[in-house]
Amino acid sequence: MAADSGAFTNEDSESGEEEGKHVKPFTPEKAKEIIMSLQQPAIFCNMVFDWPAQHWTAKHLSEVLQGKQIRFRMGTKRTDTAPQFETTCSYVEATLEEFLTWNCDRSSISGPFRDYDHSKFWAYADYKYFVSLFEDKTDIFQDVMWSDFGFPGRNGQESTLWIGSMGAHTPCHLDTYGCNLVFQVLFVPRHWWHYVESIDPVTVSINSWIELEEDHQARVEEAITRMLVCALKTAENPHDTRAWLNPTEVEETSHEVNCRYLNGAVSAFFDHYGTSKVVETQALSTDGEYVIKEELNVHNHVEVAQTSSHSLTLGTVKHEAASPFGPDLVPVIPGSQEPPSERGGMFESDGEDFVGKNGKRFGKLHYTKRQRMMSESENAVVEQIASNSTVAPSQTFISTDDLLDCLVNPQVTRIVAQLLIQGRSLRL
Repeated sequence: MAADSGAFTNEDSESGEEEGKHVKPFTPEKAKEIIMSLQQPAIFCNMVFDWPAQHWTAKHLSEVLQGKQIRFRMGTKRTDTAPQFETTCSYVEATLEEFLTWNCDRSSISGPFRDYDHSKFWAYADYKYFVSLFEDKTDIFQDVMWSDFGFPGRNGQESTLWIGSMGAHTPCHLDTYGCNLVFQVLFVPRHWWHYVESIDPVTVSINSWIELEEDHQARVEEAITRMLVCALKTAENPHDTRAWLNPTEVEETSHEVNCRYLNGAVSAFFDHYGTSKVVETQALSTDGEYVIKEELNVHNHVEVAQTSSHSLTLGTVKHEAASPFGPDLVPVIPGSQEPPSERGGMFESDGEDFVGKNGKRFGKLHYTKRQRMMSESENAVVEQIASNSTVAPSQTFISTDDLLDCLVNPQVTRIVAQLLIQGRSLRL
């Protein structure tokens, strides 16, 4: 676990400096305000220097767990860019002590890692929830204090542990729900694409996903997407849904199951908000002016949420005037080639995002690139079809993937979700 930049050192000679080092730059209320409003990754400095978990190491945790077996994901150390998803990796049940022994690169090692050459494989104990990992060691929950960020009572019980060897990684992805607080170098907003890699011999990391109000509607949108993808792709080819769904999903994909999932998501939405509020805030009016305003609001919301796939301005003048950044809140700049090795062995970056000369942020999401190409060539295609009625079938064929590109567009699913919620609320 990397030391926080605000940790106290013996080199501080003046008492004023020492005292200053122990003052956190943000109150819990202010930290929460930033987390709930910030739309780009950032690093909070000087906020966790007094957390007991600051001193955790893999060796310490192996002593705490006392021989408890953990599931490690095994991947190959290679230079190609093909993602190693969880479903394509092999797994090993081992203790942390066995993992540390194997990680010392002992050639004659026996035990669960015996079939994995340390020079060719990495190991990753990822996504380990504290509540199951430390079920008989609950005192350790108090070592993590998310209350400092404005979430009273939130500690290790709502956290996840990650322990990996060099090269262990999670492929580029976005988190559907919540925003991500990583106990090292980092705040990751909702729907921000990121990639995680272990760059030190052994890394320990802790994170917690913070629930957001948007999560309730996001679950409805996700259910709509699953229902559409499964219905259309399985009708075309029952074995070809993985190109559209997360490769790690192992649940049944029948229409009946997806229908129940969608109904459950809608019901959960109403359980949280109540009917009256839904009608007031979510219903789409038939009044023309209101509909236009609602469409603009939906568009702006989606554009902000998909910050890594659209150019980003966010109202430059207003944003700069109210910028929360300072010496203790550092924005993460996509495309930076400088690994934060001094701040942590595990880091999250934004993959192929980059910042152009004009300050706009761009991404390389497949569907947005495809939409941009379609937008740029739309007029030319229309003119071609209008002027040539004998266009070859191969040039006019619309595939299931073409249709899905439009149907599961985030802006479309958001509108569909709102219409579903509105219709349901009117019948309650």
